Amino acid sequence: MDWLNDDRVTAVIAIGLNLLYAVLILLAALYLSGWVKRRVQGIATRYPKVDVTLFSFLGSLAQYAVLAFAGVFILGRFGIQTTSLVALIGAAGLAIGLALQGTLSNLAAGVMLVIFRPFRVGDYIEGAGTAGTVKTINLFFTELATPANVQIIVPNGDIWASAITNYSVNETRRIDLTVGVGYGADLKQVDRVLAAIVAEEPRALADPAPFIKVANLGDSSVDFAVRVWVRRADWWDTKCDLTRAIKDRFDAEGIDIPFPTRTLVWPDRPEPPEARVMPAE
Repeated sequence: MDWLNDDRVTAVIAIGLNLLYAVLILLAALYLSGWVKRRVQGIATRYPKVDVTLFSFLGSLAQYAVLAFAGVFILGRFGIQTTSLVALIGAAGLAIGLALQGTLSNLAAGVMLVIFRPFRVGDYIEGAGTAGTVKTINLFFTELATPANVQIIVPNGDIWASAITNYSVNETRRIDLTVGVGYGADLKQVDRVLAAIVAEEPRALADPAPFIKVANLGDSSVDFAVRVWVRRADWWDTKCDLTRAIKDRFDAEGIDIPFPTRTLVWPDRPEPPEARVMPAE
């Protein structure tokens, strides 16, 4: 038992105490990190207008931050120099970041989308050359569904780097129709018929008022601009119904919707040589 001297007993006790402290710190960190995550995510449940996705991300971020601090404390209990370890982790993170540059750019774009919220789940958007209804917003990609219910996965970096058109953010939208009539048509009659069609449409809003004016003199038609405001949910059906109503009413009123026409002018053809009369010698 010569090896069991006071110094070695002290070292064993110190190691045992450090292990005990490490376990206690780890257990406390696990409990505290879970509590912090639940508290942060609970904000979204208490306030219905708060974005759930944002606070879910912030809750996970807070949880990992608490665990990271606990790891630093545990390493310090065993005498490990955390300064050099942090520098090593930083260098490794830089190398990993260069290798995963595209993935990290999508992650950064996902964080920006979650924070600034240019669109939400259920919105119909157009971005990165695609369009569809937003199904999920992930930190790395956004899932869209086309009107034909086709799934599209778009990297967040592509969406954030492009112009985003959100068709669902406003409660009202404007229908823009271009209606062409023949040059021989009575423009006052056309104006009255178009106004009556819009007035008879129950989904058309009175404020802002509809706009019906001659907008262009085309190659083969006089073009009317018809602009009607409707509720967002009624836009597509109203547009289709107005288009059909205009065609049916024009047929009933005898208003011509012309086809594109082109007039060809042939120059006088020269007389063929064999048809000329040659003078006698």
